[in-house]
Amino acid sequence: MSLDLDIKKIKKNAYRITKNRGITALRVRVPGGEISSEHLKIVQEIADKYGNGKIHITIRQGFEIMGIPFEKIDEVNKMAKSLIEGLEINAIDPESGYSAAGTRNVSACIGNKVCQFANYNTTEFAKRIEKAIFPNDYHVKIALTGCPNDCIKAHMQDFGIIGMADVQYDKDRCIGCEACVKNCKKRATGALTMHNGKVKRDERRCIGCGECVLKCPTSAWTRNPKKFYKLVIMGRTGKKNPRLAQPFLEWVDEDTIVKVIKNTYDYIDKFIDRSLPKEHVGYIVDRTGYNIFKEYALKGVKLGPKAKVAEYIDFRGYKYEKDAFMNYVE
Repeated sequence: MSLDLDIKKIKKNAYRITKNRGITALRVRVPGGEISSEHLKIVQEIADKYGNGKIHITIRQGFEIMGIPFEKIDEVNKMAKSLIEGLEINAIDPESGYSAAGTRNVSACIGNKVCQFANYNTTEFAKRIEKAIFPNDYHVKIALTGCPNDCIKAHMQDFGIIGMADVQYDKDRCIGCEACVKNCKKRATGALTMHNGKVKRDERRCIGCGECVLKCPTSAWTRNPKKFYKLVIMGRTGKKNPRLAQPFLEWVDEDTIVKVIKNTYDYIDKFIDRSLPKEHVGYIVDRTGYNIFKEYALKGVKLGPKAKVAEYIDFRGYKYEKDAFMNYVE
């Protein structure tokens, strides 16, 4: 078989260049990580008919259907059309398959449709972000988690969206049992203390986890139905200076999150190093500095009265020089 392939076109069509000659793998993204059994069956059918019958579940909640010959791509795309439409994938032309390149699948924990700790519907928010940013060539990773337990590992993403509960306290319903105070001390940040038989909350320490609501036997604590979020930014793995994401915004609404992410694509377009085949957004922030990123990210954003913005972020990572923290054992 000829190797005269348009590699860039293949990758933009969500196919992987593999180590095996003439063989590719289709990467299927699943926005928000939720897929019906009906659409899962299509994944199976593609794998059985065109692949080697094996499917890899990716860390970003997608599928890689392995063992597909390059000459079968057009046929696979036709079969995948109903999958693209059913998963509400934001593709330019479903007849031609997925449109995908740098930006990865928007992943999410299971959210409040199942989990009692989650503060919002992560899947629905993920689908909204999918429609706002895809298709896109720039290397950006986004994940949504329902609460500060961070089951999706949002702190390892370029954008980690964490649900926050704006809890309300009714002192007249409180019986002073201290269930919320003890739980906050053991499992959270110790933001709650007792004063004269009633609970006092330290807003500097409260992270909006909402566990006080779950622990209260008299419903003295309740969640404000209005949804709020924390946005942590520029976490990453990889070879070059891995690090956890740091807080950028707190107590912001959904519209703000979407606007900030979309603004970031303009920032990337302005400052990306085009001499590289791709550049991770975190390295661009390292190069331009946080203040330039912040200026672009918040352009046209109207923050609410509760919102907080980081004045400065000290991005950290570990060092590679062996003598910095490791010694050879003789």
